[in-house]
Amino acid sequence: MNFLEELSWRGMLHQTAGQGVDTHLQTPGRVAYCGFDPTADSLTVGNFIAIKMLMTWQRAGHKPIVLMGGGTGRIGDPSGRDSERQLLDEATIESNIARQRQVLEHLLDFDPAKPNCAVIVNNHDWLGKLGFIDVLRDVGKHFSVNAMIKKDSVAERLNNREQGISYTEFSYMLLQAYDFMHLNRSLGCTVQVAGSDQYGNIVGGMDLIRRHRGEGDDGASFGVTNKLLTLSDGQKVGKSAGNAVWLSADRTSPYAFYQYWFNVDDADVIKFLHWFTFLDQAAIEAIAADHESEPHRRHAQRALARDMTALLHGEDALRAVENANEALFGGDVRALDAGLLDEVFADVPNSEHDKSLLGGEHASLAELLPETSLASSRRQAREFLQNGAVSVNGERVEADRVLTADDLLHGRTVLVRRGKKNWHALRWS
Repeated sequence: MNFLEELSWRGMLHQTAGQGVDTHLQTPGRVAYCGFDPTADSLTVGNFIAIKMLMTWQRAGHKPIVLMGGGTGRIGDPSGRDSERQLLDEATIESNIARQRQVLEHLLDFDPAKPNCAVIVNNHDWLGKLGFIDVLRDVGKHFSVNAMIKKDSVAERLNNREQGISYTEFSYMLLQAYDFMHLNRSLGCTVQVAGSDQYGNIVGGMDLIRRHRGEGDDGASFGVTNKLLTLSDGQKVGKSAGNAVWLSADRTSPYAFYQYWFNVDDADVIKFLHWFTFLDQAAIEAIAADHESEPHRRHAQRALARDMTALLHGEDALRAVENANEALFGGDVRALDAGLLDEVFADVPNSEHDKSLLGGEHASLAELLPETSLASSRRQAREFLQNGAVSVNGERVEADRVLTADDLLHGRTVLVRRGKKNWHALRWS
């Protein structure tokens, strides 16, 4: 299956630019690029769609270029923004690029022995050498301001009287067009892949290539865009309670990453299997059938979580996460090592307590529960305890239970649960 066919059956393909793109891609070893701006020190689940475009491109036998926006990142892409981006200093940009590279190098094949190995370039290497007059003469003269202000990313900002758009961000599309032309000249890049919001910028680059190189095979250039993916409720993908879901383990732990996918809504999960995983049609159809017959068992969410966690963090991390889930829901939380214990309960309500009180009346659960998220009063605490609804470190306890030093996990933590899902971590120091 070729690149466009793969995107099409997955429902990802939005549009193509350039006549004859199908024929052009029939020849293996074509070169495409996708750009990433270093606005953060990692990449998010939302960025993964662009990465997957390059991964799919490489799997189809073509060569991917990862363009790190060390130059354009100093300007800021106005697309999808209703206000000016905060300009980053040079040290931050370089640090962000180095951190993002680690994610990209994990997902794409950079083996130089392979003809379609991926490469990473930084557009500051060429944009930083351009003079202002050179840009105006060689690039700016080919762009009509009349056409530029009609671009969605510019028009929306021009209609915002409070924010508007600076000349800096207005110039972004010129630099992106120059990137395409530079890569076309230096690395034989003929295709740019990106989200549908970048279509106008892609066409601008294609036009600049044509004006400098003329028509014909030597000047051929094309664009392929993916649809912009949103959740069924309209929210952006990769946001969880207002927080980004990151692709690096130091920003979003493997456990939290797994839980994000496992908690995807039923209305979105089959689409996510198409968009995010490399499972084939038969596998996804089988998972969808199982999910439809037993939605309460969350077959599709589990398949999605397992596949994405293994892809981003490896099989060892996946096994650790699944062992943690088994311990968590099976009650054997004592089996968790200190690091995994902290990961699992990073987002669980918690409270700090004086270790010297352990073994005394102030360490009785009847006294402690009202100080946690598990009970609102002593009366309610006693009721929960008498009904056998409370467990400590996975073991159901009696109503008169008093915590002691023997209850501490790794010398500091006691995990209290009410019912099946309500956890609270007591931290003793």
